[in-house]
Amino acid sequence: MRNNKEEEKKKESSLNLDWRFNQTLRNVQGLLKGRSFPGKVLLTRKPDPPNQFSPTKHPSDIESSSEIDIGRGESSDNFDEGESRATGIVANYATPQKSKASIAGNDSKAGESQKSPSGTRATDSARIARFTKELSGPTVVLDALRQLAWSGVPPYLRPTVWRLLLGYEPPNSDRRDGVLKRKRLEYVDCVSQYYDIPDSERSDEEVNMLRQIAVDCPRTVPDVTFFQQPEVQKSLERILYIWAIRHPASGYVQGINDLVTPFFVVFLSEYLEGNIENWTLSDLTKEKVSNLEADCYWCLSKLLDGMQDHYTFAQPGIQRLVFKLKELVRRIDDPVSKHMEQQGLEFLQFAFRWFNCLLIREVPFHLVTRLWDTYIAEGDALPDFLVYISASLLLTWSEKIQKHDFQEMVMFLQHLPTQRWTHQELEMVLSRAYMWHTMFDSSPSHLAS
Repeated sequence: MRNNKEEEKKKESSLNLDWRFNQTLRNVQGLLKGRSFPGKVLLTRKPDPPNQFSPTKHPSDIESSSEIDIGRGESSDNFDEGESRATGIVANYATPQKSKASIAGNDSKAGESQKSPSGTRATDSARIARFTKELSGPTVVLDALRQLAWSGVPPYLRPTVWRLLLGYEPPNSDRRDGVLKRKRLEYVDCVSQYYDIPDSERSDEEVNMLRQIAVDCPRTVPDVTFFQQPEVQKSLERILYIWAIRHPASGYVQGINDLVTPFFVVFLSEYLEGNIENWTLSDLTKEKVSNLEADCYWCLSKLLDGMQDHYTFAQPGIQRLVFKLKELVRRIDDPVSKHMEQQGLEFLQFAFRWFNCLLIREVPFHLVTRLWDTYIAEGDALPDFLVYISASLLLTWSEKIQKHDFQEMVMFLQHLPTQRWTHQELEMVLSRAYMWHTMFDSSPSHLAS
């Protein structure tokens, strides 16, 4: 009798897990079709050309190629071939029997969507209206703004949204200008006190730290020529040095230079328009450059406040995330996990850089600001969710990885083939990450060794 009861409990537990998995899958597939989805949604949009940062100054200028997504509870007519590919990827980790029917249905809708290009524009306008409504009140409701921002922020609103969600700008509009002015002046004082001094007034440790920063700045995003400008590198150097001086527990750690770049591009877009390759700091006044650096400094500080142990001695926070990633991959895709183990590949050999630089080096730079919309919307939960994003990124190439030996895997994972990625591939990574987070995060026993 006891054995029968135990078997019944196991069957019931298995059915519950299957039901939860299939429900999550249906939610994600609904998400991919532009339907409502609790919490997070997928961007359904056409890709931007690489290395384009063209902040639009008026909502009417934002069309289907802008970095704007479908809002929760809104329907979309622009379902294209990328969606059927994305649905297929999710199906590979769920119920293969349903994938063919799902893709066939998607293909039939794709033909309809191509006949109605105005659908996306209408949806974008509605989404912009929602952002505008949230930002126009006397006090911004940060939870509501966070929900919207998770799925992508219109480029011309991104500077304001990021400053608000990071807690740099206060939600009360009456206090906003005063706080920004005070914080920017505080940064100017820090530059005068710590940076604009001779080396003779610095300690040996500070001199070495400044030299290391000066070496790393020219290496920052080497494939984007904008960051090779001497004026840009000098600004990065000031921001990083002030941050390191004011955070003595960690000081400067290589990789933090990469983390400044999304802020730099986003806040500079308030002053310059057009292609990033045509931007130059010499077009700005000294006051605007100082304000730009101050905004980058304070937002970098706010972002890293929630992950300080990622950059302290031995970087225990990153090592913890690497362990969680290993466990998560083992649960999601055991064949990949076993193959990597058999070949002797340690997750630290590739994932340490992923977490250290928040995946900036693993995706094309023109996709980084969109990725960071989700990062900033996650707030204090970012380190945990980053594990799921990394698992989703890694398992994009599950089959290929299983065909590689140790050396080939190391080379592959250190140089992921994402150069031609568009927003569609990035959104698929984020949607899978959210699906797995929904499944596993509330059931930590699934990730126990």
